[in-house]
Amino acid sequence: MRLVGPSGEQVGIVPLAKALELAQEYDLDLVEVAANARPPVCKLMDYGKFKYESAMKAREARKNQAHTVIKEMKLRPKIDPHDYDTKKGHVVRFLKQGDKVKITIMFRGREQSRPELGFRLLQRLASDVEELGFIESNPKQDGRNMIMVLGPHKKKTEAMAEAREAQAARKAERQGVSSDETAEAPAEEASAEAPAEAENPEA
Repeated sequence: MRLVGPSGEQVGIVPLAKALELAQEYDLDLVEVAANARPPVCKLMDYGKFKYESAMKAREARKNQAHTVIKEMKLRPKIDPHDYDTKKGHVVRFLKQGDKVKITIMFRGREQSRPELGFRLLQRLASDVEELGFIESNPKQDGRNMIMVLGPHKKKTEAMAEAREAQAARKAERQGVSSDETAEAPAEEASAEAPAEAENPEA
C-alpha cells in the first residue's frame, strides 16, 4: 500500500505489517482513503477526529446549499392598482432572495374570453421587475388560468451571501452608533473651547 503520514507527508509504499506498526507507534488509526488506487492509499490519522470533521463539513455544505424554491403569486385580470403594487412588492422580494416566482392569472366567468388582459398584465409585471428577474417560462393558458414563471438574475447562493453581508453591516452599524456618540462629545467640547482661546489677544 501507499502510506501517507499524519501530516500529509508521503511515507512511500510499505507492507501492511509495517503500516500497522507505524500506526501503533504514532498511536493513530490506519485508514484506507483511496481503495481503487493501485496500490491502495492509506493514511495515518485519528479516525474519530476525521469522522467529526467530515460531519461538520457536510453540515456546513448543507447549510450553504441553495434549494431552488418556486414561490407563487396569484392575480386577477382586472386587479386594483394598489393590490397590483402590493403583489409586485412580493415578487420583487422573492426575486431578490433568489427564488423563482410562478405568476398565475385567474380568470372568472366572461373574463376567460379575454385572455389578452392576462397576457398584458403578465408582460407589465415582467417589465416592472426586469432588473431583478427574467421570463423563464412564457405566459401560457392552463384551463381557467394563465401562467408565467419568472427566474431571478441572482443565484440563490449569491442572494444568501448578500443577505448575510447586509445583516452583518447593519449589526456593525448599530454597534458603531453608540461608540460614535461617545467619541463626538469630547470633540464638541474642544470646538467650544477653541473660540475662547482665539478671543484672547495675548495668546
